[in-house]
Amino acid sequence: MDKKISSAVIHRMPRYFRHLCDLQDAGITRISSGTLAERMGLTASQVRQDFNCFGGFGQQGYGYNVAELRAAIAGIMRIDRDRRAIIVGAGNLGKALMTNFNFTKYGVRLVAAFDSNPLLIGTEIAGVPVYSCRKLEEVLEKDRPEIAILTLPKLHARAAAQRLIAGGIKGIWNFTSIDLHLDMPQIPVENVHFSESLMVLSYKIQKRTGARRQRKSLPPQLFVPPLVNFTRTCSMGIWVGPFRRATSRQKRPAAGQTPPARPFVFHKKEKYSYK
Repeated sequence: MDKKISSAVIHRMPRYFRHLCDLQDAGITRISSGTLAERMGLTASQVRQDFNCFGGFGQQGYGYNVAELRAAIAGIMRIDRDRRAIIVGAGNLGKALMTNFNFTKYGVRLVAAFDSNPLLIGTEIAGVPVYSCRKLEEVLEKDRPEIAILTLPKLHARAAAQRLIAGGIKGIWNFTSIDLHLDMPQIPVENVHFSESLMVLSYKIQKRTGARRQRKSLPPQLFVPPLVNFTRTCSMGIWVGPFRRATSRQKRPAAGQTPPARPFVFHKKEKYSYK
């Protein structure tokens, strides 16, 4: 593919793939761009533009065939092939990935794991053999993996990355909580930080909680009649005004309008009355 695709579009492709897998598992065979966009929190035009970067899919008036679109995205992301991978660090995080993450669904096959713990060396985790870190170069030469997954302590991340690159690794999936910036741009690195996602979640919770508290603290919105200039007289002929007037007989004025003034007269032996 000759034309350059933006990073934002590339990062949305796995989301499309995940939603299409869910749709296929649910037995849905066809979906429109509008429905897919609604599921993902996007717009229909954005969905169509993303797919047009790769030549476009679907038919106007029909939508997208879920199975065909899923297969097309799998081909775009190159997960329709068998890529061998290794895990460096078979501790808690590495073990959790090997046990729970479905690598084969995304075209990746784990062939080995490495650790320095003698209790783990020589064992298998989820069918993956665990070797000593001293045998890293030997296994790299024998199995020729393309992907290395780093789940070891961050103090050893850079040194491990240099050994992996020298052994022919083509890409690194980094979980060591530091950003690996290599001098070799031809070796892509995906740095994964759980803390960043958690911090964003914390910010969103605080933002929504603060907005609800602010709404609750606002006073109720009451209708206040506009000021009306009119005369009020007594036996001494003293004029008093303006002041607010609102009676049960008076209709609420429309927005921007002031009700007409009505003179108010005071009688000595009578109550206030309107003419």
